[in-house]
Amino acid sequence: MLPLVPDAESPVAQVATPVASGLAEAADPEAFRETAYAIEREVTRAIVGQREAVRGVLICLIANGHALLEGVPGLGKTSMARAFAAALGVSHNRVQFTPDLLPADITGTTVLSGNAAQGLQPRFEPGPVFTNVLLADEINRASPRTQSALLEAMQEGTVTVAGETHPLPQPFCVLATQNPIEMHGTYPLPEAQLDRFFLKLGFEYPGIEDLLAIIGNTAEDCVMGLEAVADGPKLLAMNQLARQVPTATHALDYIGRLLLALQPSPDAAPLVRDYVRVGPSPRGGIALSLAGRVTALLEGRHNLAVEDIQAVALPALRHRLVMNFDADREGVGPEAVVTEALARVREAE
Repeated sequence: MLPLVPDAESPVAQVATPVASGLAEAADPEAFRETAYAIEREVTRAIVGQREAVRGVLICLIANGHALLEGVPGLGKTSMARAFAAALGVSHNRVQFTPDLLPADITGTTVLSGNAAQGLQPRFEPGPVFTNVLLADEINRASPRTQSALLEAMQEGTVTVAGETHPLPQPFCVLATQNPIEMHGTYPLPEAQLDRFFLKLGFEYPGIEDLLAIIGNTAEDCVMGLEAVADGPKLLAMNQLARQVPTATHALDYIGRLLLALQPSPDAAPLVRDYVRVGPSPRGGIALSLAGRVTALLEGRHNLAVEDIQAVALPALRHRLVMNFDADREGVGPEAVVTEALARVREAE
């Protein structure tokens, strides 16, 4: 379980370079923690509950990764993306994925423009992917061809159109939503694309107190009142600091043993052996390591510990397991498999 926070204009933007003040502030672990908590507190002014999802999106933004948000409609997934963009003072766009959406509707296209003197000249017209925070709403409703239009952007931070490669603005984060209950007319995300999401975060139905707060908070748009407490360059500097957090050999060994424990084999644990078809890729280990480093800094530690890895194991690995038919038939989900692996690997420390 992710730890909770204590209460308390160009269409094609250039890659941002952290300014000296942002680098100096974010290079201090204590300032890193204060800035991260300030962002989180600002977001929770607009988002009621969903504390683990808020923390998970924050980790993704700091790690320069992408998040897959899963939950029934109306739980605040769209508002959360807007809230983080407002708290960070960065640009954001929303794309509603539908079956008739084309790749060019996301990445942009080349058009002809000019005048009588110069004649027609090709000009790239950027799509909504050229932003800092992209909300891909109901991503599994688009065709596989359109879904794959995001692969290069998510992995390389670039878009290639008509043989020309265009860099995306930095920081760049895709927050993709999908509804787990409406499966008619949807196209499940392929494993290769799922693996490119840094974390998969679930949105829980609110309890009575949170539900009453949401119902009573309809007089105004809470996101509109949020203030920017950080910026893009500072977020990039925080990312650099997180990557410099030292990791002990035993912590790396723990990540390796956890990944191997989730690979199906005759000697694997019962749930893995019987219900997992394909285990997590090495990219899952990278996500565990980097998300764990961010968690360590947020918890006031200056090195990666095993408890930091355990805290992010579920969101980092649940979408990287390919379950077999027996798992679907018997209702065994990836969360149960990861939980069993955590218990077994912990015993072997």
